[in-house]
Amino acid sequence: MSLNDPIADALTRIRNAQRAGHEAVEINLNKTIEAILNILKEEGFIASVSPFKEGAARKARVELKYYQNRPVIRGLERVSKPGRRVYQQWKDIRPTFNNMGLSIYSTPKGVVSGKEAKFLHVGGEYICKVW
Repeated sequence: MSLNDPIADALTRIRNAQRAGHEAVEINLNKTIEAILNILKEEGFIASVSPFKEGAARKARVELKYYQNRPVIRGLERVSKPGRRVYQQWKDIRPTFNNMGLSIYSTPKGVVSGKEAKFLHVGGEYICKVW
């Protein structure tokens, strides 16, 4: 199955699994998605990421996180899409949801959170925001 936007597919799988109350979800993996999942894990939005191989395909089992029976991730939105790429300079990076959320950027220094991109003084493609 070929996808035009594997990042949007991964985010949608997480969003749908949490709405359905699943404990975990399997996601097709590439380097960018793996970096995004690691950032979500570091920031406490998901419990764990376990990469594995299924034939030739790389996948990951993502353990979702809940607090008082409600999903930790309240919203997950793809900002830059294949039809409309969104880029920002480091000076234009603003806090997401009053610093309660997280923005993720693809920069020349790798895939990083908005806070880290601002600290490193690098801009890039605004991949998604999570709150």
